[in-house]
Amino acid sequence: MTTGIDARLERIGTDGSFVIVPMDHGLTMGAVQGLKDIESTIDGVTTGGADAVLTQKGIAPRVHENKNGKGYIVHLNGSTTIGPDEQDKRLTGTVEEAIRAGADAVSFHINVGSDYEPDQISQLSEVTETAKRFGIPVLAMAYARGPGVDSADPEALGHAVRLAEELGADIVKTGYSGDSESFQHVVESTRLPVVIAGGSRGTDRETIDMVRGVMDAGGAGISMGRSIFQHEDPEAIARAVAAVVHDDRSTDEALAEAGLALEA
Repeated sequence: MTTGIDARLERIGTDGSFVIVPMDHGLTMGAVQGLKDIESTIDGVTTGGADAVLTQKGIAPRVHENKNGKGYIVHLNGSTTIGPDEQDKRLTGTVEEAIRAGADAVSFHINVGSDYEPDQISQLSEVTETAKRFGIPVLAMAYARGPGVDSADPEALGHAVRLAEELGADIVKTGYSGDSESFQHVVESTRLPVVIAGGSRGTDRETIDMVRGVMDAGGAGISMGRSIFQHEDPEAIARAVAAVVHDDRSTDEALAEAGLALEA
């Protein structure tokens, strides 16, 4: 890594662990709960302990005044839930545009095993090459998705995270295999920091148990969107997540410290 990449990774994490809240879902799903007043949500999650937030480039003017000095990541591809195929992620920006938008890092989504994998491999390779020239970290969102692919299979997830490393990413996000024991294989498949996606929102305990599981497996944290920004109290759930990722709290301790009901 270059000095620039190392420095910018510190802006989007804390001592090598990461609490990232993606809010690029406005492109994918529209102005859903938590994203209409995205300014308040950004303020809440960063106050609660998120290290960085992530959006598409056009939202950058709404981010900077509300992120409380935390990191900012610009996402470079996307699709919609009402389009012909949500797995067909198309380019929405460039590394240079992200830099002009004030980003500390860029991210790129690839569906490993899908019909669109070949194009997405080529595009991710180009993104990492360009990002290296500018000293910008790349977060690869590498999912196991496609015909006949089990998106929670640790072998498939391990392949996805290794692909991200092979293509030059600096940090990788993937799905959770369902338990800490099987997720250890995923973490051991790469030397990159591995963070997990949250998916659709569950209970508070389910969310924090999942975070505890990835940390117990040797993971580096989370990159959770809807589980955090659609919460009734985004600041509180971000605080609970950060307590596990950064302070090694148990599920019960994290929920209690964040003022969330232990039975939730």
